[in-house]
Amino acid sequence: MSDTPAIVLVHGFWGGAAHWAEVIGELHRRGHSDLHAVENPLTSLADDAERTRKMVRQIDGPVLLVGHSYGGAVITEAGDLPNVTGLVYIAAFAPDAGESPGGLTQEMPPAAFENIAPDSDGYLWIKQDKFHESFAQDLTPEEALVMAVTQKAPLGSTFADAVTAPAWRAKPSWYQVSTEDRMIHPDNERRMAARMDPRKTIELKASHASLASLPGPVCDLIEAAARG
Repeated sequence: MSDTPAIVLVHGFWGGAAHWAEVIGELHRRGHSDLHAVENPLTSLADDAERTRKMVRQIDGPVLLVGHSYGGAVITEAGDLPNVTGLVYIAAFAPDAGESPGGLTQEMPPAAFENIAPDSDGYLWIKQDKFHESFAQDLTPEEALVMAVTQKAPLGSTFADAVTAPAWRAKPSWYQVSTEDRMIHPDNERRMAARMDPRKTIELKASHASLASLPGPVCDLIEAAARG
């Protein structure tokens, strides 16, 4: 059993495991071979946390959980497993007990909040023609178009699902703030990071899609957590 943790990447709303493509490539180039990316259904926090727990339970050894956006709520809920050694939040929600991503968003609405729209089946989408400016303004128009067309919409009710026992209260944490984030207010990210008392917080001049636009600094933080 290795002392170096396996790295499990957890995506957020409006994307799947492939949102981690740049981070996966960079971590692999740096010698990290034990990499995993959860594909969550985005149907409820309970469903997504359980899907993440199932992947973690398959790993024989320590695990570092890394969550982007809503994936931060997922790792907060699922990170109580004994082999989880730390939590890394990438422009992510870090709710406390009884808090939900939706509630936190309403307390401090982000710039692109009005660009999210429900469909007749109850799924939430970022309007395709607003995706670039909302989610990934520091990617190319073509990169953002691919994200917009392939976006994985969550059930709207998932936004209101509250965390029960936040793992960051018991596990070491690290946090990356995106200072140009239009999907989670940067001050909301700072607030959530500060109350966690993380081992390290970094701020990147990046959109919500920092995992795609600045994979190098994001991987620096993940590596620091893996060593920690």
